[in-house]
This record gives sequence, structure tokens and C-alpha cells, in this order.
Amino acid sequence: MEQQGAVSGVRYRLIDALRGLSLLNMLAYHFLYDIIVIYGGDARWALQPAVVAWERYICCSFILIAGVSLNFSRHAWRHGVLVSVCGIVITAVTAIAIPGQVIVFGVLTFIGAAILLVQALRRLLERCNPFTGAAVSLLLFAFFYGMPVAHTVGFFDVPLLRLPDALYRFRPLAAVGLPDAGFYSTDYFPLVPWLFLFVCGFFGWRALVSLNADRFFVRGVPLLDVVGKYTLWIYLIHQPLLMGVCFLMFGGF
Repeated sequence: MEQQGAVSGVRYRLIDALRGLSLLNMLAYHFLYDIIVIYGGDARWALQPAVVAWERYICCSFILIAGVSLNFSRHAWRHGVLVSVCGIVITAVTAIAIPGQVIVFGVLTFIGAAILLVQALRRLLERCNPFTGAAVSLLLFAFFYGMPVAHTVGFFDVPLLRLPDALYRFRPLAAVGLPDAGFYSTDYFPLVPWLFLFVCGFFGWRALVSLNADRFFVRGVPLLDVVGKYTLWIYLIHQPLLMGVCFLMFGGF
């Protein structure tokens, strides 16, 4: 996504660097996942607290930065459609090539949909106080965090109310965070709660700009900011490359 400042033309290279750092973490996580879980057959590795925390950091940082970056996009509609199409392609490829690891409504599909939805509401959102918007969005993310998996609402993993099972019976509603019992995806990011985190990033950057703190984001980190410029394309090719390395290491799938 374009990273130029809307008025000044300044590129915020630190945001590129933070995106690049998240991408490198994701590459490392997926490589270990392929080796330990897919080839090693140890599904318990992904459930270890440290690994879960690492995976959540990667997810949250990507989505927050995507929300931040929407503030700079000069072609948001086009970019949202492109990312959505890439997400659909990944779903199709995984369904055919590795159905046991199929990705349905994964992170790219989500980010594409989030870009389009927030862009549609952008004029309305820009009228809101950015500090209030960021705070409310973060609270809503925490409140609905348990909805897709635990079927609860509350404060992250602390449930306050269990939602009726009747809400989780229609497969299409998996996209909004109400998956039915037969739904399966190895990379699942429904609109609720993740859209609230995306919007928090959108508002968060505007809050920083109002404090004149955006000047601290002009300087980048060598190599990381370069990697961060090509996140989408690296994401699309990384898993086939990693699986190819594993194929060479272990002699087959």
C-alpha cells in the first residue's frame, strides 16, 4: 500500500520497517509450523503459550499496521480489491493442493474486506475524534475477541456472556465471526473482532498526527523498511517456497 504522507509527500519509513519486522516473524513462524506441525506431526507446538503469544503478536501487528496504512492510500478501492483477490486465490490453491491445511477467510481476505469497508465509511470516520475512535475500537475488539472460537463476549479471554448456539449454524456467517461446527480454516480472521483492530490502527495514526508525533516515523530501519514495502508479494510466495525447502529437507510431502 502507498506509504506517502497525504499532504507532505513524506514516506513514513518506520511503518515500513515495522511491517517488515512482522513479516519476518511470520516467515519464521510458518517455517517452524511447517517443520514441526506439518512434517513433524506435533500439533501441540502451536498451542504452547509462548508460541500462541508470538502468533498473536504477528497477527495483531499486521492488522494494526494495515489500518494505519489506509490513511496514506491514494488508491484504496483498487488496493482493497487486489488484496481480496489474492486472499481468494490462496483459498483456492490451498483447497486444491493441501486440503488438510485449507485457508478460508484468511488474513489477506480479511484485510482486503476491511480496506473496502473502512474506505466506504471513511468520510464518516474522519469526523470522529481519533482518540475516542481508537479507544472505542480497541474496547470493541476486546469485547468481541472470544466470539468466533469461544462463543462468548467479554474482555479478551474473560467471558461475560455466552452467545446462543443458534447463531453458529449458518456457514456464510463464518465471515463475520459466527462459524458453524463444521467450519475449518488454518488461518481464520473474521470481520468480528478483527475489523475493530484494523479501525483502531486507522484512528491511532490520526491521533499520533494530531500530536505531531508522526515526525518520529520518517526514519526507517535499514533492510526492514525495504522488506516492508513488498509485504503482499512476499506473503504470496513465501509458503510455496517454505514448503519447497521442507520438501528438499524431508524428501517429500
